[in-house]
Amino acid sequence: MKKIILIIFLLATINSFAQDTSKVEQYCRLVAFNKLLSAKVNIDVDFGQERKFFSDNRVRDEETGKLKKFNTVTDALNYMGSQGWTLVNAFPVLEGSIYSYHYYFKKMFSKEDVK
Repeated sequence: MKKIILIIFLLATINSFAQDTSKVEQYCRLVAFNKLLSAKVNIDVDFGQERKFFSDNRVRDEETGKLKKFNTVTDALNYMGSQGWTLVNAFPVLEGSIYSYHYYFKKMFSKEDVK
């Protein structure tokens, strides 16, 4: 009987050190571009969802649904950090004669939250 209890205890201990597989890593891309005739920036976030041709993926306030206004790119990066996202990579992209700045983030989610 003692051996059975010892085996159960050892299996329970081993399982407590096993890696938590109920979490999955997700990525998103944030694109920052200057507003016309303004010092502020617009932020477009791509979570990998299907996009329609005229869809608007700028960041919106969760409560009001209004566009979230960012003073600078640093303001937007701080916002993403406050939402639990971790910066992975950043680089500029030249499109014609205009630069846009791309930032890739990652965050851990439970498998139930991910479709």
